Amino acid sequence: MSADSPVGRLAATVDRLSREVRAAQAEAEGRALIELAKGILVERLGCGPAQAARQLSELTEQAGTTQLEFAVEVINQAARDRMSEVTDAFLAATRAARDAGPEPAAVRLRAAESGALAADDTQAVAESLLEQALRPLGAVAVAIWAAGADGSLTLAGSAGFSPAEAARWYYVPPDVATVARCALAERDGLWIASPDDRGLPSVGRHHYPDGGRAAVPAGTGGRVYGVLEIVWPAPLPEQPPQIVRQVEALAELCAHTLETYTPPSGPARQPRALPDAAELMDLADGLYDPALVLVPHLDASGHLLDFRIQHVNSRFLDPAGRPRAMVSGALMLEAYPMAAGDSELFQRIERVYATGEPFRARRMHLTALVGQVPLAAVADISVSRHGDGILLIWRIEDETARLASLLQHAQRLGRIGGFEENLLTGEITWNGQLFDLYGRPQTSPPVPLEELPAHAHPDDAVAIGRFLRTLLHHRRPASAAFRLQRPDGVTRHIRVVAEPVLDTDGRLLTTRGAYQDISSQHWTEVALAATRDQLAHTEQHASERDRLALQLQRAIMPPTQAPLQMPGLDVAVRYRPAEAEQLVGGDWYDAVVLPSRLVLLCVGDVAGHGIEAATSMVVLRNALRGLAVTGAGPGQLLSWLNIVTHHLTGGVSATAVCGLYDPASRTLRWARAGHLPPVLVRGSEAAPLPMTGGLLLGAVPEASYEEAEVRLAPEDNLLMYTDGLIERRDRTVEESLAHLLATAATAPGTLDQRLDRLLTYSRSDTDDDTCIVGIRVG
Repeated sequence: MSADSPVGRLAATVDRLSREVRAAQAEAEGRALIELAKGILVERLGCGPAQAARQLSELTEQAGTTQLEFAVEVINQAARDRMSEVTDAFLAATRAARDAGPEPAAVRLRAAESGALAADDTQAVAESLLEQALRPLGAVAVAIWAAGADGSLTLAGSAGFSPAEAARWYYVPPDVATVARCALAERDGLWIASPDDRGLPSVGRHHYPDGGRAAVPAGTGGRVYGVLEIVWPAPLPEQPPQIVRQVEALAELCAHTLETYTPPSGPARQPRALPDAAELMDLADGLYDPALVLVPHLDASGHLLDFRIQHVNSRFLDPAGRPRAMVSGALMLEAYPMAAGDSELFQRIERVYATGEPFRARRMHLTALVGQVPLAAVADISVSRHGDGILLIWRIEDETARLASLLQHAQRLGRIGGFEENLLTGEITWNGQLFDLYGRPQTSPPVPLEELPAHAHPDDAVAIGRFLRTLLHHRRPASAAFRLQRPDGVTRHIRVVAEPVLDTDGRLLTTRGAYQDISSQHWTEVALAATRDQLAHTEQHASERDRLALQLQRAIMPPTQAPLQMPGLDVAVRYRPAEAEQLVGGDWYDAVVLPSRLVLLCVGDVAGHGIEAATSMVVLRNALRGLAVTGAGPGQLLSWLNIVTHHLTGGVSATAVCGLYDPASRTLRWARAGHLPPVLVRGSEAAPLPMTGGLLLGAVPEASYEEAEVRLAPEDNLLMYTDGLIERRDRTVEESLAHLLATAATAPGTLDQRLDRLLTYSRSDTDDDTCIVGIRVG
């Protein structure tokens, strides 16, 4: 397009006008900062505006800088706020940027601060921050999130994203893990170099798939109102401290706007209605649970130091027993100094105040320090934020009532009934469980001990008589077992235990004790006695079966010590059978020198357990050893072994890994059939060999298997193993493999010690067979 054409002239005019508008905006912002600096000089020097302007010009000339830069320095020295500290550090680190454009770093930051404070909503704040302060840092987009009391996030303002993307991310429900949500939960700045570091979703992720991000909580005075999230188009290197402080200062600016933010669905641009302390105290007084009203206690700079106990309701119970007036009005950590360590109670209250998310806990252990004596208590805790106040409810548990309840449940579960009999007055006290044991209604009179023989089986009269003489005549604790005959015709086996209570003169006053229903125990003992003879008859048979199983196991597997000898190569194998006999499985291994002087190394696992799996394993192991004599490669060997598995083993399936090691060149050619790849340990690092393709054996009539080759170095260790070494029911294979690699990398020096350590520290919980083949290059 020619510059002399009408369209070209129009484009040039638009470009010129745009530059003039930007220059005018920059000049207006600069004039505002210069006038502010003049006002500071008028106040500091006690002079008029004209003299302040001359003084500013003279000082600018002496400093050798522009009048706008010097004006910002004057404002910074006068304000000495957080933004001043950031601009000082950032200006020192970015002097080189002065030649790149008319606005240095300090000017940009002050302009961004001015724009943010003047903006009437968070959308304008986001646009001002991006244009004035973040684009010079390489950022391309910014999002300002408002945190809801329920843990949700609302996109209060954004810049650099398309309207459709911003609308799609307008609301994030509670407990959804995003970049901003993690920063809010950790209450610290989250700097993500690339998306792979955390793998968290967020606004604009598909627009900037390789970009780094920063998410910083936006808060002030101990409260977090939201999160400032910044997006870069490329991976983000580690940022210098001055950049981190700059972003934190910008997040603090956002907090001032978010403090009065209201989602558009509510009254437009109206501050949120927050209950005052009086309303919260009225709410606490209306509760049936003990409650405190806390308000934040800030220092001179606005940082949260503690919480003041503004009010306690009439039902409040102090763990130390102090009156309510003594607690009300005190600081939280002064009244309860141990709260900082009581299950992080104080930190929980801080978090609720900061984020607005309520906290609930049952049976939290509390400690109240009175003087130097700690008093323990157990309480149900509820903490919630209402406006600027915190409602803390703790329900102190009555320890005596709790123990009585526990005793009652223990008696019920143990079928135990207690009694106490006053021999002077004849008064007898039974608990409800004892009436149930006797099969009598609780309105009926209790049975005295002396009448016990009348309620027992006649054959137990001697045992009961001995019990009563020991207790009542000899005045010693006694016990007896008897058969209780209940009115409903049911006979229960009972054990009674009792002790005498004597006065100071040794006279018997009271007896107390308990009855326990031991019917289940009695019949269990009868059943055990009945089976004892049967077990004796089968003991010899079981011994013979164990001997045969051991012989079968030894016949199936080759010896594990010194399977072969070859110069420059150490080979060790380990086999750990399943603990349960019925789980004898199909794991196998082999390590043998072939006629070609190559070393065949293999492990495999036949699916299933029992004799069928074991015999199929023998077929496959012997078939592979015979096929290897042909000189074929590992891929061809597995292809032939797949045919054997599919046609000759009754439809079983198996996995295997097969390798041929050449000692002359120290190279290993290997292939796998649905099995985990070998692990190479080199130095202090352990890693699996790159995965090759290959179906498990027996799945299809014919299959081909990829081969891979690795050259080993002296002192290298190579491990082949079956899944019994790492398999867990509650972990993924990746997690178990990571533990195996960490264990292998830190194992002792010798090969035998390394394999023994792998078996010792294996976390497998499936009780499966385990095979390991290891080689060490000399």
